[in-house]
Formats: sequence, C-alpha cells, structure tokens
Amino acid sequence: MRRLISSGSPFERTAGYSRAVVQGDWCFVSGTTGYDYATMTMPETVEAQTRNCLSTIRGALEEAGFSLADAVRCHYYVTDAAFADIVFPILGEAFGEIRPAATMIVCDLIRPEMLIEIEVTALRQR
Repeated sequence: MRRLISSGSPFERTAGYSRAVVQGDWCFVSGTTGYDYATMTMPETVEAQTRNCLSTIRGALEEAGFSLADAVRCHYYVTDAAFADIVFPILGEAFGEIRPAATMIVCDLIRPEMLIEIEVTALRQR
C-alpha cells in the first residue's frame, strides 16, 4: 500500500511531490531544505537550516510510522564545501549511532537562500 506524507509545504502542491512516500516497509523522504514550513521562513545559517531539515524529516518519518533509527541512506546537498565541517557534528547528533550509508554533494540549490538539502531513505526495522 502506498501512502503519501505532507509537511504542509506549499512547494509540494506546486511542484507535485510528497514530503515522503511510504511503500511497504520503505519510506522515501524527499529532498528537504531548511525552511520552517509553519512560518515559511528560512534561517540564515547552515547550522539552523540543517536542524530544520532534520526536524522536518523526523516529523515526516514519525507520521509515516518510522523513526530516524530506520534510516538506511542519506543524501546531503550543500552549496559550499566549507559547510561540511560545520554540519557534520549536527548530522552526527542525529545519525551517529544509526550510521546510514551517506553521500554529500556540493552543488547549487534552486533558491539562493537554500544552503543544504537532505533526503533520507528508511527501511522499517523488524
């Protein structure tokens, strides 16, 4: 059974995607940027954006019946290689004991205020 999860972001409806899609024991969380979707504000720092990304992802996973502990793959997209050393400790707080497979890519994101985007794939633990 397929289940769609929304974070309430207006981007989801406009661009035609879900924050997360649950298919069986899998949950695929879309690339998530640092917006606070309740206020549609974006923090200025990569640290605050990373924390917002993780909060949104955690919320989507929990709504879907998963947790961060179910993460098996993470993709991190940052706009500056210097951000890696800044966000690693924050990511370590969230995933340090879980240790999913992960990749970090330096690239442009679709809006200049976006400094990081994170996507997660989770597999329900049995």
